[in-house]
Amino acid sequence: MQLLTVFSHPFTDRYPAAVMDAFHEPFRQAGHTIDVLDLHREGFDPRFTEADHAHFWGGPVPDGIAEMHRRVEAADRLAFVYPVYWWGMPAMMKGWIERVFTGGWAYQYGAGVDDRGKQPLHALLPSIPTVLIGVGGSKQRTYDKYGYDEAMRTQIDVGIFAYCGIDDVESHLIHDVEGEHNAPRREAGIAQAGRIAEAFIAPDRVARTAKADHLAARQGMLSR
Repeated sequence: MQLLTVFSHPFTDRYPAAVMDAFHEPFRQAGHTIDVLDLHREGFDPRFTEADHAHFWGGPVPDGIAEMHRRVEAADRLAFVYPVYWWGMPAMMKGWIERVFTGGWAYQYGAGVDDRGKQPLHALLPSIPTVLIGVGGSKQRTYDKYGYDEAMRTQIDVGIFAYCGIDDVESHLIHDVEGEHNAPRREAGIAQAGRIAEAFIAPDRVARTAKADHLAARQGMLSR
């Protein structure tokens, strides 16, 4: 099995990197291959350029994006590990998705660009098992009070991944870990990351259906 982990944090010796390492450990022990796409270390440019805009409307694939496509295509599992910034992904990771999940590769309307806004959407990516681990500084009760976690799942799990065909996606948050005074929580978060990985590669893991689950939950709320 090959795992592609997309990681976004400016340091490799801080807590988010430790979470990623803990998540990777069960993969290493099982002999799986890990491709770490460290956006900062690789110097990925998250800016949506004129070349990206031209490709959006049918032009050629911009430099470097085809390589990213190949790395995703080579993976049997996908993971995204990141600190939560303003109740979402860091700009660099969001920019990676905006530039890499391109029309004609991740999704398509009708037969192509000319059918955009006219014909139905076709999701083009296979439903590769995907896990997201967000490292947050706020307490779980804050997420629960305002529905931030649900908003993130709506935007990311459904609005990005399921939209493009990756419906087997699960999201996890590690809460309230900022500062050394939260050392016990930080240790618990490391253990949590390991458990997430163990369940993620377990032979009896049941595939998720993010879009259907989301719509069912909304219907349940509306019918109350």
